[in-house]
Amino acid sequence: MTVLHGDCLPLLKQVANESVDLVYLDPPFFTNRSHSATTRDRNQTFRFSDSWHNLTEYAEFMRLRLLEIHRVLKPTGSVFLHCDKNANFLLRVLLDQVFDASQFRSEIIWFYKRWSNSAKGLLPAHQTIFFYSKSDAFKFNTIFGAYSETTNLDQILQRRDRDEDGISSYAKSADGEVIYHHQKQGVPLCDVWEIPFLNPKAKERTGYPTQKPIVLLERIIELVTNENDLVLDPFCGSGTSLVAAKLLKRGYIGMDESVEAIALTQKRLANPEKTESALLKKGRAAYENADKQALGLLAGLDILPIQRNAGIDGMLRDKQNNLIPIRVQRPNETLAETANALIRATQSKKISRAILVRTQKDSSLFDELELPAMLLVVNSTALEIEQLLEINSLGVTV
Repeated sequence: MTVLHGDCLPLLKQVANESVDLVYLDPPFFTNRSHSATTRDRNQTFRFSDSWHNLTEYAEFMRLRLLEIHRVLKPTGSVFLHCDKNANFLLRVLLDQVFDASQFRSEIIWFYKRWSNSAKGLLPAHQTIFFYSKSDAFKFNTIFGAYSETTNLDQILQRRDRDEDGISSYAKSADGEVIYHHQKQGVPLCDVWEIPFLNPKAKERTGYPTQKPIVLLERIIELVTNENDLVLDPFCGSGTSLVAAKLLKRGYIGMDESVEAIALTQKRLANPEKTESALLKKGRAAYENADKQALGLLAGLDILPIQRNAGIDGMLRDKQNNLIPIRVQRPNETLAETANALIRATQSKKISRAILVRTQKDSSLFDELELPAMLLVVNSTALEIEQLLEINSLGVTV
């Protein structure tokens, strides 16, 4: 268990040949700017530079370090290199050269939701992690996930085989009976990982500019190592990979040029803190709380469903691109209760207009004239038709 201060190139030269089981590196991304971030308590600012004269200089910097990484890895070892769009094309070529293209295993896409910004173009919402092995004898622990909601029972229970043409079908015995087996453990992990970015209030958040979530590093470590194996991170930064290794009972070696990063890493290792991801634990479907019946009454409108607010069903976009809150009266609600729920949900949001959809005749004494001027009441289609039929039944021509 070692944390070393200094340039990783000479430090890597001190590591014995074929002694490391996993190297994870989150190196400079060739962003050509300086990065900084301040801790939540405002007591410390972390900075590092990612500026280069040209791509050739960056390529040589990375090539020399990848050669040392290849040397220190065991034949059963693997490397996971974290990067983004700035230089992923170059790093893939360098990895092919140093490790051989035949040892490429996966291009992992780490996908996450992000708040939108005003920049023109598509919102960046992923980073890339290249997975290479030292040899074909690399360690790998298959991780299984849950089946898709659309998976039927036959797909889970029945065995599938491929014929001589490579076409997959359900396996059958010699007498034509479908072959069942009960050994399926789920769906093997794919190469697109949806893992949330650390939110600003996460316990494990340190304020380091490029800090990654522990759960991301745990997944990598669990894939290709076992307990007591050795994990090395030559650009350890805030120390997330080392904290993950410690929590999973692996050994670790961390390196970084920043004195502040080393001090932060040592502090985290002394008292590891991990934030549980509610999204990963519960699943995205658990957050889909919008009333589907209410939203069904709004079909045909440009509606943004609101999943986590009991007083608003959605936001309606008008021709000026303004968002207007809208709520549908529930079967068990009076108009007053619906109005109060909508008003409570919008009163602190500086909303100038809101729409209430009335779905039933109200027998209460609630006076619509008491509604705030910003609240517009419209009848649902069903209620309009019901009232129309009542008028006709009285012999009134409409």
